Amino acid sequence: MNLVRAISAIGSMTMLSRVFGFARDILIANFLGAGTVADAFVVAFRFPNLFRRLFAEGAFAAAFVPMFSRSLEGEGADAAKTFAEHAFSLLAVILFVFVAAVEIAMPWLMPYLAPGFDNVPGKMEMATEFSRIAFPYLLFISLVALQSGVLNAFGKFSAAAAAPVLLNITLIVALLAFGGSDEESGRALVWGVFAAGIVQFIWLAWHCRRQGVRLRLGMPKLTDKVRTLGRRILPVVFGASLYQINLLIGTILATTISDGAVSYLYYADRVTQLPLGVVGIAVGTALLPMISRQLEAGDDGKANTSQNRGIEIALLLTVPAALALIVIPEPIIQVLFERGAFGADASEATALALMAYAIGLPAYVGIRVFTPGYFAREDTATPVRIAALAMVVNVVLNLVLMQSLGHVGIALASSVSAWLNILLLVAVLAKRGHYAPDARLMSRLLGIAGASAVMAGALWFAAAWAVPWLAGPIVEQVVALTVLVIGGLALYLIAARLFRVYSIAEIKGTLRRAR
Repeated sequence: MNLVRAISAIGSMTMLSRVFGFARDILIANFLGAGTVADAFVVAFRFPNLFRRLFAEGAFAAAFVPMFSRSLEGEGADAAKTFAEHAFSLLAVILFVFVAAVEIAMPWLMPYLAPGFDNVPGKMEMATEFSRIAFPYLLFISLVALQSGVLNAFGKFSAAAAAPVLLNITLIVALLAFGGSDEESGRALVWGVFAAGIVQFIWLAWHCRRQGVRLRLGMPKLTDKVRTLGRRILPVVFGASLYQINLLIGTILATTISDGAVSYLYYADRVTQLPLGVVGIAVGTALLPMISRQLEAGDDGKANTSQNRGIEIALLLTVPAALALIVIPEPIIQVLFERGAFGADASEATALALMAYAIGLPAYVGIRVFTPGYFAREDTATPVRIAALAMVVNVVLNLVLMQSLGHVGIALASSVSAWLNILLLVAVLAKRGHYAPDARLMSRLLGIAGASAVMAGALWFAAAWAVPWLAGPIVEQVVALTVLVIGGLALYLIAARLFRVYSIAEIKGTLRRAR
């Protein structure tokens, strides 16, 4: 399994998903703006997404993928497929019961999820209705996560990485086909979320079948492996999902600040999701089965090398992205979202939140890259303890900073807690002798920092030049932002070459190995 090829496959599909995601969010901003209906949709969409990360991408995948990979490596494909089928049946039954219970309890849960919505007439009722429609998405997307884990363990990354593209396409179609007034558009979107879960499930089921794995739904069997899987899931439920939990806490508190605060944080988070998804998720997803197999083969040195190359690739792209979002947040938000129901005031408020989120972007990505070092060793408890401390810090900082900074304080608190999380993850892994940065990584980190600083300085001056263009028609705005982004990227690549972050010969060798 080639790390660069795996990251490229996941990253390219994630990039495609983010492109469609931006198109989706531009339409949402145009139809809904940043007010009552937009806030209700964000809460309805974020609720199942949180539990998706907890049950699926966070807890389930972190425990399931290493066990499935080791079974595949040590016992053969048939034993691994049987284990996957048992896990599939158990997960389906548990989630069906859970979804049914939440649907019934939604009117009583919503005042805790969005306490500030009571201040706007009809907003709480709308959020409850939207959430009931969207929540069954959790059932399908969690089963999709298991299917993705199976395919990733076989070294097949593209199909699973393409699933979010289907979500975004479905929401775009729902909005264009059934949208109208802001309330009609919001209702179309939540039904689109429901439909997207079914579409993604069918997509991954077909690809698993092509791989020779038919995950049939049967009576759950509590085999020894399934019991072990259950024990490993429980401690990681919160640990692997710090980012989403922090977002949920921030969303709950933002409902008490002002009408629109939830939407400002949502749109800002969507922009930071581009580098986080393309880089962090891609590297983390590729590393987990790779390190699991290397450790199963007894090659700890190779596992450490994979960890170093993973963080090197991640920071190579993430650090300049974070600095760019900090230096030119307003042009980015303005060009992407400022039209229709989304006005200049909303752009300014969202840009401030984007700056605060961008401060923590390298930490968010680092969490994705270093947690596989624990999960591959089947240690799901340690990241939980670290994440629990970081979440406490996040809540305290939220309550303190929102008093003076409003919604921006919520975004800043999330970034600070993420940095605490990643520093502790690295420190504990190193203390146990499971990770040591090599000379190549340390040298290139200095080069990445230098090249990123050069790019950020140039963007600072270029943004002042682009002000008249950014105040003009939409075509001029797009041209100005494109020049800033492409020019900044080109300058960063030139500076990175001068700082010896990469070499042409190394790129050619990597491409040959990937082929």
